[in-house]
Amino acid sequence: MSIFGFQGKNDKKSLNQGLQKTRESVFAKLSRAIIGKSHVDDDVLDNLEEVLVSSDVGVETTIRIIDRIEKRVAREKYLGTEELNRILKEEIASLLEENKTVPVPDFSSPLPHTPYVILVVGVNGTGKTTTIGKLAYQYRIAGRKVLLGAADTFRAAAIDQLVVWAQRAGVPVIKHQMGSDPAAVAYETLQKAISTETDVVIIDTAGRLHNKINLMNELSKIKRVLEKLVPEAPHEVLLVLDGSTGQNAFEQAKQFTSSAGITALVITKLDGTAKGGVVLGISDQLKIPVKYIGTGEKIEDIRIFDRFEFVNSLFG
Repeated sequence: MSIFGFQGKNDKKSLNQGLQKTRESVFAKLSRAIIGKSHVDDDVLDNLEEVLVSSDVGVETTIRIIDRIEKRVAREKYLGTEELNRILKEEIASLLEENKTVPVPDFSSPLPHTPYVILVVGVNGTGKTTTIGKLAYQYRIAGRKVLLGAADTFRAAAIDQLVVWAQRAGVPVIKHQMGSDPAAVAYETLQKAISTETDVVIIDTAGRLHNKINLMNELSKIKRVLEKLVPEAPHEVLLVLDGSTGQNAFEQAKQFTSSAGITALVITKLDGTAKGGVVLGISDQLKIPVKYIGTGEKIEDIRIFDRFEFVNSLFG
């Protein structure tokens, strides 16, 4: 079993392919940053800072990385520019290790609760429903009994889309008509899960913006009705963010985590963007862990986030 909870070398290859655009962008910028230089000096560090910021790592995280490299240069006296990529990987991995995020178990690991209830939130267009389908598929092929709840009742298209992904994943879904009470859908879904001894319940919610108070109130209502059936539910609240939006994703994460009880993050669409560095900034700056990353459009294109494998794939 790999550290991503999947089998074989193809999974690492998939991660590398998913980060290809970001990796190529970073390497191109690094090449320009060190051209004509034989060792890491102040000019190289200034250029490196620009590379990291422009790769959406974020200003605060970039400053921390540059500070660590400066100290290493001072300590080791002479570092050639050909070593810069290795140093970057080592220092970023070390920086992220200090955050001490608990490792994410794979999909076949014992569940802390049964049924295990996951509430999925996020702005429309981030890949929220797609992520639900991918998670359902991974849990099902790991031998779990899975049930989905279509609590995004504001758009008929959202319900239809979830039904399609449920069919692809090979799992059932509870749905009502458009305009129905989302909390009622959530309640019925969990009620059904209990009666059928389902292992994992994943509930979709309406795409919402952090400044829509009524939608946040709706989310609170969903949580309350779930608690009536299972006092600890939901056991997990996943916020799905579109990695291709760069720092906008980071701002969304800050707003949601301060108001919606988020327990973990999913970063999607990394295969179509050169802004994959935002994962490093989000992971470093927020207290809430990045749990999954999306690296493609196929149903199997979701990975349990491992900081060290991500850094290795990002920097070659």
